[in-house]
Amino acid sequence: QVQLVESGGGLVQAGASLRLSCAASGSIRSNNAMGWHRQAPGKQRELVATITSGGSTNYASSVKGRFTISRDNAKNTVYLQMNSLKPEDTAVYYCVHWGTLETWGQGTQVTVSS
Repeated sequence: QVQLVESGGGLVQAGASLRLSCAASGSIRSNNAMGWHRQAPGKQRELVATITSGGSTNYASSVKGRFTISRDNAKNTVYLQMNSLKPEDTAVYYCVHWGTLETWGQGTQVTVSS
């Protein structure tokens, strides 16, 4: 079983930056992909970014060029660096681990004011 704990969310103004962290524990394998989803009120869930164990990344078009996903396999931690934040980035951000099961963290709120 995998446990994921996110941190780093908060309230910021448009144009600011935040870095989210996701610490994984339990039955972690370094070759599992991880990523971040987000869910805003009244909107569909969006897969924001993914990263493989080898470091290959993919981003939603809405965040490409502004967000960067990275991972530290030694620490079983994934990061999401978010720059040039916009009000439309406001959402609950969830860390995801793809192993035998798909596991989600509890989420961290990001609120961007205009």
